[in-house]
Amino acid sequence: MIRHIVFFSARHKEDVEAVRTGLLALGKIPHSRFFEVTLNTKVDPLSDEIDVVVYAEFEDGAALAAYKAHPLYAKTTSQVRPLRELRYSADVVAAAGG
Repeated sequence: MIRHIVFFSARHKEDVEAVRTGLLALGKIPHSRFFEVTLNTKVDPLSDEIDVVVYAEFEDGAALAAYKAHPLYAKTTSQVRPLRELRYSADVVAAAGG
């Protein structure tokens, strides 16, 4: 299983909700086993520049590649990109049983 985690910051604070709601559309893409978009609670003062987090789980690299190749992914990216300042992504292979 691959865990796909993406961190976003909005270019302008008034756009945080637009970034979050725009990214929610990615949950309509059928290739993930689990998908969520959440606001950063900003409890840790060292991570307060991150506004929105996307977390998804994929069966394997092929499922993640199919997700990224879906037309809705490109459409959503083009809508959210002008609203965001930062985007950090990590794809990690989950340990067996975890």
